[in-house]
Amino acid sequence: MKTNSLGLDVKKTEILAAELNILLANFQVYYQNLRGLHWNIRGKRFFDLHVKFEELYNDSQLKIDLIAERILTLGGRPLHTFDDYIKNNKLFVGKDISNDEEAVGLIVNSLAQLLKIERVILKQSDEALDEGTNSMMSDFIKEQEKTIWMMKAWLEEEI
Repeated sequence: MKTNSLGLDVKKTEILAAELNILLANFQVYYQNLRGLHWNIRGKRFFDLHVKFEELYNDSQLKIDLIAERILTLGGRPLHTFDDYIKNNKLFVGKDISNDEEAVGLIVNSLAQLLKIERVILKQSDEALDEGTNSMMSDFIKEQEKTIWMMKAWLEEEI
């Protein structure tokens, strides 16, 4: 087994970097969805949701940077074009959403899709003994599960 300077299997880190690029692309779409929700939300819950959506897109922007830096740490190159993001996207692209429940529903569905990608990476990083990626995925998953629970509570839906 050939290892890199981190002591990780080169082939496994290449696979992880590719999976992280898929996550990066989907996070970029999620981020842009959040920006659109922030700009277009209307109604009696505007003030609360406008602030919440800004909080979520700021958090996403930080995560995007962490993902890209992890890809680089593993020896990969982060995707950085809109074309790459769209080709790798698995999320619904929200357009002109101004209704509060539709907006929150989009967030829940997006996070559920991100969790699926992250759990694949979590399993692969565990098998590769890549604690850095594994820890990052664990943190993301824990935060996103809580956000889904809170959004579902807001929607008055069961988890």
